[in-house]
Amino acid sequence: MTLQLSILSGKKAGASWVARRFPVRIGRAPSNDLQFEEEGVWNEHLILDFSPTDGFVLQAQTNALVSLNGETVERSLLRNGDVLELGSLKLQFWLGDATQRGLQLREWFSWACILAVCLGQIILIYWLVRS
Repeated sequence: MTLQLSILSGKKAGASWVARRFPVRIGRAPSNDLQFEEEGVWNEHLILDFSPTDGFVLQAQTNALVSLNGETVERSLLRNGDVLELGSLKLQFWLGDATQRGLQLREWFSWACILAVCLGQIILIYWLVRS
């Protein structure tokens, strides 16, 4: 599962960022997965994690101010389109694009089965005509 964050305000406004590994750490410090230098963003501001049972979970660090759709939260489940505010920064949460698995093996198998049935019918007809 992937998530995408669209940056709505700040120095990187208009950009998007995709996460494929969790947890994702967001803050001012260079050690974070996603780093911002806007006012009000702490060194380690929040963590986004994925739980197979719950979905995407936002966990604000102690005393860090995080607003989700205009309401202050410490921990919350995220839904597609939610807007996060960290200090003067605004981010929008989106589910990442789904990737389709390759179907080439299944397609080859289907054609092989069709060929086998056709060959079987030809052999059966030939056997019946010779009898």
